[in-house]
Amino acid sequence: MPDATILKAIAHCALFVIAVINPVSKIAVLSVLAERNAVRELRRVSLRASVIAAIMLLPFALFGSALLTKVFHVDIHSFQICGGLVLLYRGLLAVNKGFFFESDPRQSLDDMSVVPLASPLIAGPAAITASVTLPVTFGTPVTLVAIVGALAVNYGVMFFSVSLSAYLDRHHLLGALIRITGLIVSSIGIQMVLDGLTAYLASV
Repeated sequence: MPDATILKAIAHCALFVIAVINPVSKIAVLSVLAERNAVRELRRVSLRASVIAAIMLLPFALFGSALLTKVFHVDIHSFQICGGLVLLYRGLLAVNKGFFFESDPRQSLDDMSVVPLASPLIAGPAAITASVTLPVTFGTPVTLVAIVGALAVNYGVMFFSVSLSAYLDRHHLLGALIRITGLIVSSIGIQMVLDGLTAYLASV
């Protein structure tokens, strides 16, 4: 039986990753794609995007810190501040305009599984930043499990995105939910910036 402290750390870490991955943003994108694609195809592409995102995020959790500091000579707190600013921008975009990302109708579905679904909508700057910085707080094993769990939750939302979108649209809730989520995402971005600045000041 895993220790309760470890389970709590995994849950805490996974919730943070879920927040920066932001499953709500996928509902809006996939609901638009559902207008010209079968649900079966959307679910196939969602799985493909989730696997690609895992291939991107897990190596960052394992080697990202060493890559930044040893190869690029970038401190973790600088990376954290930059990721927080990007997340803040994305959140404010959702608050002001009601969407996280605009899809290009000319793109093929398989191409969209890579861009924008896998990146930046799943493995975006904030998720990559979290993958690099969370091992410092929670340890690498906990972070790896949390990332896999967060991706599984996100895939579950993507799997049922068409049904969820229909329900939210029927009750006129999708736009409001996107804006509320954008506000939360912006707040997480600000917190990441503050954490980065705190780490920088502590190192001076």
